[in-house]
Amino acid sequence: MTQTAIRPPHLAIWPKRLPRTLPLPDTSLWFNLEVSARRYPDKPAYMFFGQPLRFAELHAQAEALAGWLQAHGVKKGDRVAVLMQNCPQFVVAVHAVLRADAVVVPVNPMNKADELGHYITDPGTVVFLTTADLAGAVAEANARLPAAQQLRHIVATRFTDAMPATLDAAETPSPAILQWLQADPLLPAATATTGVTRWADALAFGRQPAHRPGPHTAQPDDLALLPYTSGTTGLPKGCMHTHRTLMHNVMCGGIWGCSTTEAVTLAVVPMFHITGFIYGCMGPVAGGNTAVILPRWDRELAGRLIARHQVTHWTCIPTMIIDLFGSPNYASFDLRSLRFLSGGGAAMPQAVAQRLIDEFGITFAEGYGLTETAAPTHSNPPERAKLQCLGIPVIGTDSRIIDPDTLAELPIGETGEIVSHGPQVFMGYWGHPEATQAAFIELDGKRFFRTGDLGRMDEEGYFFITDRLKRMINASGFKVWPSEVELMLFKCPLVQEACVISSRDAYRGETVKAVVVLRAEARATAQPEDIIAWARDHMAAYKVPRIVEFAEALPKSGSGKVMWRLLQEQQAGA
Repeated sequence: MTQTAIRPPHLAIWPKRLPRTLPLPDTSLWFNLEVSARRYPDKPAYMFFGQPLRFAELHAQAEALAGWLQAHGVKKGDRVAVLMQNCPQFVVAVHAVLRADAVVVPVNPMNKADELGHYITDPGTVVFLTTADLAGAVAEANARLPAAQQLRHIVATRFTDAMPATLDAAETPSPAILQWLQADPLLPAATATTGVTRWADALAFGRQPAHRPGPHTAQPDDLALLPYTSGTTGLPKGCMHTHRTLMHNVMCGGIWGCSTTEAVTLAVVPMFHITGFIYGCMGPVAGGNTAVILPRWDRELAGRLIARHQVTHWTCIPTMIIDLFGSPNYASFDLRSLRFLSGGGAAMPQAVAQRLIDEFGITFAEGYGLTETAAPTHSNPPERAKLQCLGIPVIGTDSRIIDPDTLAELPIGETGEIVSHGPQVFMGYWGHPEATQAAFIELDGKRFFRTGDLGRMDEEGYFFITDRLKRMINASGFKVWPSEVELMLFKCPLVQEACVISSRDAYRGETVKAVVVLRAEARATAQPEDIIAWARDHMAAYKVPRIVEFAEALPKSGSGKVMWRLLQEQQAGA
């Protein structure tokens, strides 16, 4: 049988070390911490600016906070929000909520008070676990709501609660980040409806024998996580994930990336985001690994920490690698300990991936997934990765390409919508049955999630993304995919970053516009015409940006993705 005759075709190149299906633990996610704390009590689970949080202490703090939550009225199935930048307390908070049989609602810490109210009212959140710098915004959002919808409690921690008294020079972040970390803003006052408690006081309360949490009763199919995702219209919607849907990628990630208990990960992707949640918060705990936490991206510190802690595994986003290369010190970064470098969220420019190979001998194993799929449905096997490619469907996953209009499955090589079926797919959107129904189709008796992303599959079963369904530019009948133009522009010696959007054109209907961040050495002399001239030499005429606008930086979400929709909306309103 030839490779192309095998269905699905990626099974012909499937690495022999990987199982094709993965029997999952028939337990809750909390049990993963119970096991690791019993096996490795004195091993650092997390390192935070040189301060270890060992597995036994992580377990004890989560138990104590769970006891506080239950003593303050949190019942099974209640929603508890976690609003924090990356820190050990985020991990403690998540496991405490799970220990209390409740549901974690991770919230982007970049949200302002005007936006936070939605994360109180929509899921019916009862408690917010946050940091002192964000507690005021939570209280402000809460105060705007009717009393019946307000939170019962806000618990606030300081970053210094988990930091050493003095920092080693190699562990010290930039001055601005250090000042933010060491700040201790006043907490908002309690009100008649909402209490406010210091983190340390909550832990001290929960450590008392009389306040130990009750028996853990959560089952694999109980709701565990309610992360919110933005769509093309309306307010963000909560994605319902159970312990079981999350467990698959928690377990699969370590196997796919050749991780062992000796692995050391760099946890810098925001944990509120599904990728950081799986690979920074849940995966290291289940695998008995050590994770080195960065609360915010700091390229100089990241370069030092990889060498200092001999980081072996790093899940990141391409913009971090691009920024690392932009450092004047990048050539001195010792990345030799890295064994597995992976990520997603945006396509890795081929020119940047090639630099990783040429200069550091590292192949970037790109992956693909969504909040609805608990991160990856696709990933490149590290031993057989293709550049600028989503990879193959991961263990236990069936993905196909369909015509987005007829829903018919398309042949190899044709572009259509990516749909996926697998154990990591969410149960539906919280409180939105119509949106849930529209998100799924049935093929061969199986329920497939419609990703809304356009892509194609090659003859070996590797998937390649083309673009979002809504993002295509129609210029005089020619279809231009912005991501394709962006990836080409990354090869331009003048360009550091680029985002391509559409602009109205009286003649073409739509035309291509590029918002460009120049490389430092080009900023004094480069002109928009220089980018356009380079593009004319490197891509088809209909793809060439007719408009180039320079920017100091591209707007990015809390997870580091370029916010192309924001740029597109600004252009539409111009």
